[in-house]
Amino acid sequence: MIIKSIIKKETYIDSMSLMALSTKVNKLPLVEKAMIGMGTDMNKQVISDVGLMTSEIESANRGDLIIVFMVKNKEDIDTVLQEIADLQKNDDQTEKSERSYHSLAKALKEKQDSNLVLFSIPGEYIFQEAKDALLQDRHVMLFSDNVSIEEELSLKKLAIERNLLMMGPDCGTAIINGAGLCFANKVTRGSIGIVAASGTGSQEVSVQIDRLGGGISQLIGVGGRDLSEDINGIMMEHAINMLDKDPQTKVITLISKPPAKSVESKIITLAKTLSKPVVICFIGSKEPLDSPQLTIVPNTLLAAQKAVEIAYGSSIKPQKTTIDINTLKAALQPSQKNLRGLFAGGTVCDEVYYALIDAVPVISNVAGPKDQRHQFGTPLKGNAVIDFGDDDYTQGRAHPMIDSTFRSQAIIEQANDPSVAAIMLDFELGFGANEDPVGSMLPDIQKAQKIAADAGRKLLFIAYLLGTDLDHQNKRNQEKALKDAGVIVVDSVAELGQISSSISQMISH
Repeated sequence: MIIKSIIKKETYIDSMSLMALSTKVNKLPLVEKAMIGMGTDMNKQVISDVGLMTSEIESANRGDLIIVFMVKNKEDIDTVLQEIADLQKNDDQTEKSERSYHSLAKALKEKQDSNLVLFSIPGEYIFQEAKDALLQDRHVMLFSDNVSIEEELSLKKLAIERNLLMMGPDCGTAIINGAGLCFANKVTRGSIGIVAASGTGSQEVSVQIDRLGGGISQLIGVGGRDLSEDINGIMMEHAINMLDKDPQTKVITLISKPPAKSVESKIITLAKTLSKPVVICFIGSKEPLDSPQLTIVPNTLLAAQKAVEIAYGSSIKPQKTTIDINTLKAALQPSQKNLRGLFAGGTVCDEVYYALIDAVPVISNVAGPKDQRHQFGTPLKGNAVIDFGDDDYTQGRAHPMIDSTFRSQAIIEQANDPSVAAIMLDFELGFGANEDPVGSMLPDIQKAQKIAADAGRKLLFIAYLLGTDLDHQNKRNQEKALKDAGVIVVDSVAELGQISSSISQMISH
C-alpha cells in the first residue's frame, strides 16, 4: 500500500466542505482510505489512528490543509490526485453563486444587511470570531463543537445582553424565517415556533407538524448542552421569550433530550407565565401534563399533534400501527432474541431507547445511566441502540447523515450475529443530508439479508425516513426503494419505538 500526503500551507476550508469532500474521496475506486482536513491536533491524531500518518503531516500546522490517501499502486496516485482536483472544481462550480471572504470582518463590511452568522470552523478558533459577530449585532449559529463550557456561557450571556440569538455550539438544525440551516427539512411555514436542544428531535417535530397540515414560524436550536446545569437553559429561556413576542407564532413547542432537573423545573415555571400555550417534549420525561396553558408529552409525535391541535384547532386521532407483530415473529428462529438500533439521529436513538427500556433490558451509547452505557469499539450484545452521530463515531469521519460508511459496516456485523432478530434504522432527508441516503446503504442491507438467509435466518429491517415530500431527495422514491428490498417502513420515530418495543417483548419470551 502507498500513502500519499499533500500539505497546502495556510489554506483554510470550512469543516462541512471538508467532510463532504473527504466522503467523496473515500468512495473513489482506487482509494483504500483517505482523509482531508485541517492540520489540527485532533485531525492529526485521527490520521495517525487510521494508519495514514506521514512526516509531512506531522509537521503540518493547524492552518494548513492536509490531503492524504492510500492506494494499492504507485501508478494510481496521479489519477487519484486528478480526481480529487475534479471533485474540488465541481464543488467550486456548484457554489459559484456564493461569494467567499477571507475574514469575518471583510464579509460583514460587504454584507452590512446580514443579521446572522453561521460558523462551521474548529471549536478552538470559535470564541473570538463569534464574539466579534455578536458585538456587531449579528445573531450567531455555531455548528462547531469542541467549545468549552466557559466560552459557551460567556457567548450566550453576551448575546442575551444584546437581545441576540447564540445557537449552539454543536447546533445542527435551525429554520429562521423559512431558511433551513445545516441539517433541516423543507417544511410549510405556519404558526408553530420550536425551540430545541435536540437536532433530529426538532427535525422530527417539524416534519410531523408539516405532515399533519401545520407549519413552522421559527425553529431555533440552542445546542445540546443548553439545558445542563452549567448553562442553565439561558438560551432556551431567551428564545422562548422571543417567540412569545413574535406575532407569527401562536404556539411554542420545546424539544430536548432529558435536561437537568433544576433546569427542567425552571423552564416549566417560565412556560406557565407566557402569553401563548406551550407544548414540552423532554424525551424520557414521565410527567405528562395537559392543561390549557401547558402540555407535557413523552414523545415527538405527540408534541407535533398537540401543537397542531392547539394552533389550528384541529382534532387528530392517535396514530396506530398496522404492522402485524405476530407475522413478523413467525419468520424468526428461536435463537433470534435481540434488537439492534443503528441510528444517525441522536434523538431518534434516545426516543427508541426510552420506548424499549420499560419493556426489556437495553443499552445505548448516549442514553441511560452513564456507567452502564455501551463503550465505543466493543461488540454489541443483547438489545442495543447506538447513535452513530456521537463524537466517538465521528472522529475523523463525516456525520452519518452525510456518510453512511461506518453504519453500513455495523449492519454487516449485526447480520453475522445469530441472536439478532431485527435492525432498526433511520434515514434523514433535507438540507445538509446525503443526496441519496437509502441508496448509499441499500447494498449493505441486501448483503446483510443474504448473510442471514444463507444461515437459515430471516433478518428483519425496520426503518424510518425523517423528511417531507418537499425535501429534494424525493422521499417517495427513497421509501419505495426500502420497501422493494423488504424493509418495513414506519411513519414516525414514535412508531419506530412502538414497533421495537412490541417486537422485543414478543421475542424475549
